[in-house]
Amino acid sequence: MYFLYFIIAFGMTLQLLLVLRGLAPKIGLLDAPGGRKAHTGAIPLVGGLGMFIAFCFTLLMLEHPIGELRALLAGATLLVITGVMDDLHELSSSARFAVQIIASLMMVYWGGVELTDLGYLVSSDGLVELGWFSVPLTVFATVGVINALNMIDGVDGLAGSVTALTLVTLIVVALTAGDIGSSMVLGLLLAAIGGFLVLNLRFPWQPRARVFMGDAGSMFLGLMLAWFLIDFSQGEQRLISPATALWLLGVPLIDTVTMMLRRMLKRRSPFEPDREHFHHVLMLAGFSPLKTMLIMVVGSATMAIIGLAGHYQGVPEWVMFYGFLLVFAAYFLMIQYAWKVMRFLKHSINRRQGERRLANQTFQGPDRRSGADRRARDKR
Repeated sequence: MYFLYFIIAFGMTLQLLLVLRGLAPKIGLLDAPGGRKAHTGAIPLVGGLGMFIAFCFTLLMLEHPIGELRALLAGATLLVITGVMDDLHELSSSARFAVQIIASLMMVYWGGVELTDLGYLVSSDGLVELGWFSVPLTVFATVGVINALNMIDGVDGLAGSVTALTLVTLIVVALTAGDIGSSMVLGLLLAAIGGFLVLNLRFPWQPRARVFMGDAGSMFLGLMLAWFLIDFSQGEQRLISPATALWLLGVPLIDTVTMMLRRMLKRRSPFEPDREHFHHVLMLAGFSPLKTMLIMVVGSATMAIIGLAGHYQGVPEWVMFYGFLLVFAAYFLMIQYAWKVMRFLKHSINRRQGERRLANQTFQGPDRRSGADRRARDKR
């Protein structure tokens, strides 16, 4: 019976996106090429809207009570509306951050989902409690996850695939803990993403994406991941540790923090868009969009498997946390010396040749999206 709901969510998302693709040109919800945008043709920015509508509709069909999820749905609605407005009218970055903060506060004060501790990071007996710093850090973490997913949305199928991978791991955690309700909600979201990926991934019969996620989609999915990662990792009956949660969304988090640190070291704004994310490095080195997406998905899967293995094998939380920091340090150094790494892999990075390659590729990311990122890019 439950499987039927997943089929409905998948099919409804796919059907909605096909309908919205036809409506997008009439309302201007398109990402048109031009300037430094490297895709061909105007692509509808309807992925997020279609996933959100299908997810909400099928969620209401479940017998599972949604009272505890009202705050999540309200916050997601706010973000989707803001994302659509941003795709249409290019909102300022401050306006987007303000809405993300409001959605985060709704999660805390209405939904009761809050970071109250960081787990046992010092020893197996020392719980690091947050006290008065709980709410600010929860808001910071939630906004961080939302924007991490937004920033990794740089290749066709990448953000959707990484989100789907994280959802699979969360479903495994929920099922092994006997939390059928959460696994159902996560399964519906996974099915909706599957419907989106049918039109967003590259296939032999579909050389380019037919729809983009847009800011509405990345912010919606980012909030969903933040909610369940925090909810599962807090409280006396927590399903995973906070350190495990980091591993389950490792690549987007590490890539985002790395880029922000690199920009600050160069005395630039940490929010200034550029082409220095790992997916950009891979494409500058000559990897195709499909290979780039697969490399990053495999990296995400590896980190998620390590996180789950550590969780189920009872590895101490402090070991998992400092292990994550070691991976972050290695990633940071790899990006700092990316040209040496790629040369070792026999893929030299040549910015001039790389830019020409990118001009002949179709990829999804900040350079193709409307909103504050695009506006900041066009000023350069």
